[in-house]
Amino acid sequence: MTKYQLPRRRFLGLSATATACGLTGGLGLSLPALADALTAEQRAKLSPDQILDLMRKGNARFARGERKNRDYIREQKASYAGGQHPAAVLLSCIDSRAPAEVIMDLGLGDIFNARVAGNILNEDIAGSIEFACKVAGAKVILVMGHTSCGAIKGAIDGAQLGNLTGLLAKIRPAVEATAYSGTRTSKDDKFVDAVARKNVELTMAKFREMSPVVTELVEAKKVRIAGAMYDIATAKVDFFS
Repeated sequence: MTKYQLPRRRFLGLSATATACGLTGGLGLSLPALADALTAEQRAKLSPDQILDLMRKGNARFARGERKNRDYIREQKASYAGGQHPAAVLLSCIDSRAPAEVIMDLGLGDIFNARVAGNILNEDIAGSIEFACKVAGAKVILVMGHTSCGAIKGAIDGAQLGNLTGLLAKIRPAVEATAYSGTRTSKDDKFVDAVARKNVELTMAKFREMSPVVTELVEAKKVRIAGAMYDIATAKVDFFS
């Protein structure tokens, strides 16, 4: 069988056979185009841990400059015809340098992505994530911050600007909760990044407080909440629980 005779599987739609044979990491790189949208059946075979592992591998490809060759129009048509079955929902920042679908080498329909400055959580976003998991079947909630985050810097400085003032106030608890022995200013890059990580951790915990729907899914082991930090300088994502 040649490489062009292999089933065309996208990164989250790998067959059980491919997984058993250890092909999940680089299978896509050998194919000329990866088009099929993730189906409900394919998603059902993936555990939350497997989904996170595939995200890690996708980011590793991106960081090496080895992203898959994708036909986005074909993916769009496939996801429209078969419906959407995203495996995960991400809460990430609006920073233009940190688009999750790109840095994790994802295709159309692989994830839901809620983006807001500082990846903060409010009732609207919590409701969107409840829909993504309880109604649409996503199995992973990933909160992703990033280095050199402008929203984090603004929260540290106590910046005030229209509606942004209230948004930054939601990040202040992370500023106060961050243990750091250096200079606690927005000009200290290490402090900024430490606050960004703490903000992710507090947001992960807040999901359980705000959403009995999510808590029930997590306790039933149907959904996993995880955190991540994207390093803009290295293009690498650090995943943690």
